[in-house]
Amino acid sequence: MQEQIKALAKKYAPDFIKIRRHLHAHPELSYQEFETSKFVQQQLKELNIPFQVMATTGVVGLIKGKNPESRIIALRADMDALPILEENEVDYKSKNEGVMHACGHDVHTTCLLGAAKILKELKDSWEGTVKLIFQPGEEKNPGGASLMIKDGVLENPKPQGILALHVNTILEVGQLSFRSGKVMASADELYFTIKGKGGHAASPHLTVDPILIASHLIIALQQIISRNNNPFNPSVLSITAINGGTTTNVIPENVKLMGTFRAMDEQWRFKAHELIRETATNICRSMGGDVELHIDVGYPCVLNNENLTANAFQLAKEFMGADKVSETELRMGAEDFGYYAQQIPACFYRLGTMNAAKGITAGVHTPRFNIDENAIEIGMGMMAWLGSSVK
Repeated sequence: MQEQIKALAKKYAPDFIKIRRHLHAHPELSYQEFETSKFVQQQLKELNIPFQVMATTGVVGLIKGKNPESRIIALRADMDALPILEENEVDYKSKNEGVMHACGHDVHTTCLLGAAKILKELKDSWEGTVKLIFQPGEEKNPGGASLMIKDGVLENPKPQGILALHVNTILEVGQLSFRSGKVMASADELYFTIKGKGGHAASPHLTVDPILIASHLIIALQQIISRNNNPFNPSVLSITAINGGTTTNVIPENVKLMGTFRAMDEQWRFKAHELIRETATNICRSMGGDVELHIDVGYPCVLNNENLTANAFQLAKEFMGADKVSETELRMGAEDFGYYAQQIPACFYRLGTMNAAKGITAGVHTPRFNIDENAIEIGMGMMAWLGSSVK
């Protein structure tokens, strides 16, 4: 089975590199993946794979092997792009100006389509059912995963586990990485409006200066992490924008702050929310002002199931060779795959796409992101192998 998958991945890789280039040239923003969805649906039709549409642009297909009820595994890919102006000078450069597949979702979708073709062709050689999940909106709250779950993607049939790959721009092409337990952080957005009393800058005693309050608050917020969180429990709080005031001689009425809060532990995450609210309220009121705070609760942390990940890790070493598979580093980035991991055993792993010799080193979410396309053969082959074999 393993050798059959490798042979088919090698055979079909050129076709799927073309598919990846088509997707890369036609990116669509989160929840606007209408043409991408149609493209995926057409590919599944050509493979005679039954599918249904969920969450407006999501697509869910089913491939049944032998004894289809004996084992049900889901494979997931995301489809949306980012609002970035591409700077790569390649034939398949984005045709939608200001929109770019800068996070590799074109690669993820291509690898899942490639795996689908292989699994369909070999359906008499493996047992169980593979559910193909092509998901919208990974890059933007509330996250397409949450919408797909709400629409029943994890039911009828319910998978026993779910796996997804993600490009890794600091891992050489030909390499994979896995990690059990904590893999990626939760992500919440913070929006503060600090209210004071404006006036002439030459008479600060007649004002309540929201800029001064904001400066105290920014420092105090950092102490929430440094003096309340276990230092062995990764967590980040960053204020990333300060907006207030218009000129040199006027103290403004209010100041707005924005930032992000990240955690690897759901219990600490929501305790920190309480501490952020208390700190903001107490500091602002103690200095004569007030505050409005909105915490936009985003994606949960990604927790890989220990048994599923150990099984996938071992299968990857068998498929690639032990020297080609390593342990994924912790990331404080976020992924809505965490929603699936809250529901069923999950495994989120990394596909190496870097090739320093070719100058392919740009990170994700940058205008020069690209991949060594040899990763397509590896990615589609590995997804097919895991989909047919993981338990």
